[in-house]
Amino acid sequence: MPRPTAAQLAYGTATVVCSTLAMLLLSGTTAGLGIAVIGIAALGLGLLVALTVPANGRTATARTAPAPRPATPPATSAQRSGPRAEARIGQPSLRR
Repeated sequence: MPRPTAAQLAYGTATVVCSTLAMLLLSGTTAGLGIAVIGIAALGLGLLVALTVPANGRTATARTAPAPRPATPPATSAQRSGPRAEARIGQPSLRR
């Protein structure tokens, strides 16, 4: 059985807490049996939400084949700049 991801744990926990508070406030129950039923229902709802969150973060577009690479390599700076780049060979770089 795979372990739950951080997103699944977070969504499930948030669902349990929020649904418990909402059901307790809306029902207005003070009896122990009513609170227990609401707690069990909230745990079930949290489990359902945690299981329906996708386990991996990849989308359908990420699973498609990668784009083919170009046949020719990209031009280097010496090829783009021409004779000026040749004059600078051997000189120290001013960039840091």
